[in-house]
Amino acid sequence: MTDSDSGKKPVTFISCWIGAAIAGSIAIAVYLLTSSIATVFAEHPIHSDNVTTIKISIAVRTLVVGMSTLATGIFGFSALGLFALGVQLLWKKVFASDTAMPENKPR
Repeated sequence: MTDSDSGKKPVTFISCWIGAAIAGSIAIAVYLLTSSIATVFAEHPIHSDNVTTIKISIAVRTLVVGMSTLATGIFGFSALGLFALGVQLLWKKVFASDTAMPENKPR
């Protein structure tokens, strides 16, 4: 691999917002999945007299809900970060002409 950036396209605010929309859509889908998983787990309690079985099933349920909640948070924060990056790039593009022109102040 070389260190040149000849094959890379520049990042634009549109591409950031498209990525934010995709990540946000995935976050919403995983959130709905998480809530439905938690609802199913709450509606169907564990029926067993064995303490070990109950502890293992509680651990598995906690792991499943925790992992889906983690995925929701990751995709949600990614969407937020991509949206903010798009705003920053748009801000720089709009106000680039103000900073590019040198000020001619008399001394």
